[in-house]
Amino acid sequence: MVALKINVESLTRAAFAPFGDVIETDGSAHYTINQGHAERFHDLAHIDVQEAGGKPLINIFRAIPWPNPVRIAAMERHPLSSQAFVPLSTIPFLVVVAAPTDTLRPEHLRAFVTNGRQGVNYARGVWHHALLALEQQSDFLIVDRGGSEPNCDEVFFGRDELFLDYPVEQK
Repeated sequence: MVALKINVESLTRAAFAPFGDVIETDGSAHYTINQGHAERFHDLAHIDVQEAGGKPLINIFRAIPWPNPVRIAAMERHPLSSQAFVPLSTIPFLVVVAAPTDTLRPEHLRAFVTNGRQGVNYARGVWHHALLALEQQSDFLIVDRGGSEPNCDEVFFGRDELFLDYPVEQK
């Protein structure tokens, strides 16, 4: 049995760029609308769902916290689309990702923790763990792909023991 500990980094646009978009208002382009009563933070993520006749879906997922340390047993990817997760509260959550590859190995994984106000949009083909809520049950708005073609590949790590340990390692 192989034990590998994955360090958890703070989520930033620069660190997450190889995997997709960080959805947040801080530092985002915006302009005033509605006669000065609202700010529009515009085009925060590249939503990619139209491959093979896909259509956009808006969903709400209710996630139950995972125990700490989190055991990483499986990862998934969506070969036909992006997938966005936007928290509906201010509770941080964990993000575990790996760049698109046909041979996913544990050493490819990176882990991030959000500040509670950030969402993520996984680019097409990016490996990611299932939603990892922290602290308490949390709701998320999901922008996903609907269509008749299969759009989820999974990899299971078998006997390897992979863990990530919260809190964040400060860099």
